[in-house]
Amino acid sequence: MLERAAVASYCPAPMKARVVVTLKKSVLDPQGLAVSRALASLGFDEVKDVRLGKLIELELLDTDPKKARERLAQMCEKLLANLVIEEYRIEEPA
Repeated sequence: MLERAAVASYCPAPMKARVVVTLKKSVLDPQGLAVSRALASLGFDEVKDVRLGKLIELELLDTDPKKARERLAQMCEKLLANLVIEEYRIEEPA
């Protein structure tokens, strides 16, 4: 039976990444406005503005960070973000 360390070398851990998609600043965010008003009604007057978005976490088989970032950008531009009204940010967790 193979030891755990030997098995790990054959199956590298997947690379994890996050994509944050938000509406562009020029696009009205009705959900954000509703949350902002609700927070104010609950006494959280210090909140100036709320913008909602989506967080997408992915596990990638790729081990090359540069290639992974390029592929993530392609995924965002083709499916994950509507570039007409949204913008995206790719993050690699620490």
